[in-house]
Amino acid sequence: MTKLTKNQKLAAEKLDRNKLYSLTEASTLVKELTKTKFDASIDLDVRLGIDPRKSNQMVRGVVSLPHGTGKMTRVLVLCTTDKENEAKEAGADYVGLDDYVEKIKAGWTDVDVIITMPSVMGKVGQLGRILGPRGLMPNPKSGTVTMEIGKAVKEVKQGKIDFKVDKNGIVHASVGKVSFEPNKIVDNAREFISMVNKLKPAAAKGTYIKSIFLSSTMSMGIKIDPKGLDV
Repeated sequence: MTKLTKNQKLAAEKLDRNKLYSLTEASTLVKELTKTKFDASIDLDVRLGIDPRKSNQMVRGVVSLPHGTGKMTRVLVLCTTDKENEAKEAGADYVGLDDYVEKIKAGWTDVDVIITMPSVMGKVGQLGRILGPRGLMPNPKSGTVTMEIGKAVKEVKQGKIDFKVDKNGIVHASVGKVSFEPNKIVDNAREFISMVNKLKPAAAKGTYIKSIFLSSTMSMGIKIDPKGLDV
């Protein structure tokens, strides 16, 4: 049996695994449980009472977190030359088209979000087998296929994220960093959970939100009381 480190023992003493914490309590506690030397991400995992295998119970959406994620999001814009300046001025890290299409075909995917425009989806569509499994394929529903390139780049840079339920019926999101003040973690988490609530499929029966856990990159999960959320 693996021995617990000193920090893990201290964390175990602070966390009551049988307790359902309020979001405010959990946002304070997760900072106390995290002892990493780097600024760890704060993650939220929401288990839903749906069957993700059924198309009429799919949960997918986008949300703009009021305080951002705290991450440096690397954005690639695949666009025509007339849109390049707009993308660059909005803060895109990489801008181009044919050269990046070829680069991706060769295996390069060192970005977090790809934004493109409808008129070049013919070229971008060729990259589906590479980008799809990595969650990088642009999609009109997530706002990453648009003619408003500058607006899309700014929103992503400011904290807009997209999410999709996984095969286990769980949606995941990064809602901040350990360096965030607890109230900012609460605000971001509430915004995310509120959006998940709004996307409840009509075909979903019974309890929709079954459980919520808040954790940092290296901490134990803190169970949130879904009934205590005002979202």
